[in-house]
Amino acid sequence: MQISSRFTLAIHIFACMDAFGDEYKITSDFLAGSTNVNPVIIRKILGQLKKAGLIEVARGTGGTTAAKPLNEITFLDVYHAVECVENGDLFHFHENPSTECPVGRNIHHILDDKLLRVQDAMEKELASITLEDLKRDTEKYLHGEKA
Repeated sequence: MQISSRFTLAIHIFACMDAFGDEYKITSDFLAGSTNVNPVIIRKILGQLKKAGLIEVARGTGGTTAAKPLNEITFLDVYHAVECVENGDLFHFHENPSTECPVGRNIHHILDDKLLRVQDAMEKELASITLEDLKRDTEKYLHGEKA
């Protein structure tokens, strides 16, 4: 299982908005240049972030900005905005485990609580990281503190 690249692309978008927003108009074409991803995909992610209330997109002239202070937006907020998890469940079961097999018949009883604990732990960690943390790390790398 792997979380789609939409999450890391969305985080990349926020890093670009913060790093370059004072110098450039942050458009889907600009972001496509940084991410090396088709602008259509970038526009879809921007739409998801806007719908979630995380960004504002200027009409006409274009340009994207964060809708609230970076210390109020967590990685979990971004994850929820762009990831399509069915019914809020990170893990998806195979459709029809055999009811004839004792394992298949009981697989939900065996795994559900464990998978929920894993998902809760991941979401707790995502909630502990803000875009302000991302900004600090981005500034370190952009200003040569780390190479």
